[in-house]
Amino acid sequence: MNRRSLIAAATLIALSTTTAFAQSAGKPMKITLNFLAAAPNAGFMMAKQLGLYEKAGINLTIEEGKGSGTTAQMVATGQTDIGFADAPAAMQLRTKGAPVKIIAPVLQTNGFAIISLDESNIASPKDLIGKKVAVQPGTAQTTLLDAILASNQIDKTKLDIINIDPGAFVGALLEKKVDAILGGADFHSIQIRERGFKVRDIFYRDVGVPTVGLSMIARDDRIKADADLFKKFVEASLQGWDAARKNPDAAADAVVAQFPSVKKAQVLAQFDVVNKLLCAPGATSLGKVPEKNWTVSFDLLTQYLGLPKDKPITDYYSTELLPASAPACS
Repeated sequence: MNRRSLIAAATLIALSTTTAFAQSAGKPMKITLNFLAAAPNAGFMMAKQLGLYEKAGINLTIEEGKGSGTTAQMVATGQTDIGFADAPAAMQLRTKGAPVKIIAPVLQTNGFAIISLDESNIASPKDLIGKKVAVQPGTAQTTLLDAILASNQIDKTKLDIINIDPGAFVGALLEKKVDAILGGADFHSIQIRERGFKVRDIFYRDVGVPTVGLSMIARDDRIKADADLFKKFVEASLQGWDAARKNPDAAADAVVAQFPSVKKAQVLAQFDVVNKLLCAPGATSLGKVPEKNWTVSFDLLTQYLGLPKDKPITDYYSTELLPASAPACS
């Protein structure tokens, strides 16, 4: 065999090897997270670290997001295959004609909370009467305060509600300028605890506002074109979340391994909250929210966040991609 023939043969071998590798790597998919890598989205990094996507025939790219609204828009415009976004953000986008559907809620209830210092003895919404409550205008936490007050038969005029800039939000509580803030238990509360303060969280879900939280979302047409692929993705992801909740330390390592700028200690602290949100009260498995929670979410969103009532709640989500053997909640 002459030199030219040897080169040609070598090239063919290299090409076949590359093709085989590409096939073994699986079908490319991309997920865009809700925000920066952290405990609320760690299950995806855990699944990738464990090789669950590769086993399912998926070559997954995970990219950080810039907020649920932006992530949902990226799904709608086809810039990413899967989005991880707050359910209300995806639902509101769908009302505007975007073909975005919730395919598997991960945090089955939101992480919103009435946050106070333990020494304040605020144990229920009624303890807010006569107190100074800090809010950030425009946030879902603030908008849904009316729902909490209605559920607990509290007159809003009996609260001293103060609008505070996000940069001074936590400081106002620590400096005791306010008695409570409406924020995220997986964000604001952790910041306060990191400074050595004891915090009390009253979760919205426990006082009448159990709206569905962070969920996997995808375009209708992409689901229809390859439902089996999306089923495999959901199944691998839920297995990853199951592993993450059972071993937060390993999950935190997986997050840091894939996003080195993240601090492991902060991820571990967030898991204390995240693990409380993976299953709503009454849920039997990961990824499957009780129907009554969807109904309550729909009622709250139509009444307080302006979601139209022209479509039923079932138009916004699908359970068809959930595995029959999804990890149990207990």
